[in-house]
Amino acid sequence: MQNPTEDHMEVVYRIMRYLKRAPGKGLFFLKNEKTVIEGYKDAYWRGDLLTRKSNSGYLTFVDGNLVMWRSKKQKVVARSSAEAEFRGMANGLCELLWIKYVLKDLEIECTR
Repeated sequence: MQNPTEDHMEVVYRIMRYLKRAPGKGLFFLKNEKTVIEGYKDAYWRGDLLTRKSNSGYLTFVDGNLVMWRSKKQKVVARSSAEAEFRGMANGLCELLWIKYVLKDLEIECTR
């Protein structure tokens, strides 16, 4: 998002062509109802026995539909399970806020 290139634009065009050819596919939002965004996350302290780095992951739902998920190894070694959970929560919260702002740009009101 910070440094878009021509390749990124080609991908956007490809997605738009797909959606144009498949009118039944895509994300549908009712205009009169408020959209609900939900996120769930978890972390596994010391997930990798070799490096001692924790694993964390999160799921993001919009109106009950899974729209984003990720699971990855954290960049630093956490000293406690609480620290690993906090780092995972921070990453998941950033994605939730990003989705909220995208929906706001699309003029879709969110309840939470």
